Formats: sequence, C-alpha cells, structure tokens
Amino acid sequence: MADRGRGAARGARGAAGGFNKGRHGGPQGSQPTMDKPKREAILDLSKYVNERIRVKFTGGREVTGILKGYDQLLNLVLDEVEEEILEPEPHTRSLGLAVLRGPTITLLSPVDGSEEIANPFINQEE
Repeated sequence: MADRGRGAARGARGAAGGFNKGRHGGPQGSQPTMDKPKREAILDLSKYVNERIRVKFTGGREVTGILKGYDQLLNLVLDEVEEEILEPEPHTRSLGLAVLRGPTITLLSPVDGSEEIANPFINQEE
C-alpha cells in the first residue's frame, strides 16, 4: 500500500499497451489538432491598450488609468492610476503604476466614450 500510485505497483506509466495508449506518444498524440478552432477570449482588451479605462472591483473600489498590459486571467497593468474615493468626502487619490488582479475585477469600461447599440433581445419591427 505504501507504493500506491507510484512505479510498478500500478504498472509502468506510459508503457505500450497500458491505459495511456494514444494519449502522449501514440498516433493520436503526435498529430496536431486541425479541426478545433482557436479559442477566442470573451473580452478583447487589445483595442484598449494605451487607452484610459475605468475598472470597478468587488467591494466597491473604482479606479481609472491607462491600460498598458493584460493577461488571460484578466490581470491588468495600468499607468497613471487614480482611485475615486467617495467616503467620507469625494476625492481622488493618485496611485501611479499598478497591477490589478483579475479575479477582483467586476467591470471594465472605456473612459473616452462608448457607443449605444440596439438591444439584440427585443424583436425588431419589420
């Protein structure tokens, strides 16, 4: 029982004829998958790089800044960051360059304008 999951107690891992056949080295493992399209991100932030954006966090904090970078986890790097503080009196606090953690972000929006689109859920009158 001491060797559970290791070595020869369960059989040689990756050996021909084992349960891993075709997973890593077989004929299926070496061929690239051409039938699957590349997964696109839900949110394309590339068009907002070097643009001023507003970010709201869980807990109510809100900052604005210039987007300098991001990753697939929605971690953001913003420059010239200013935090809007509402309590006890409304004012802003300058933070400079900041890294914002993706899991805490609830809303992203461009500061410099937005456009209104037609509601796709309302039946169009023809």
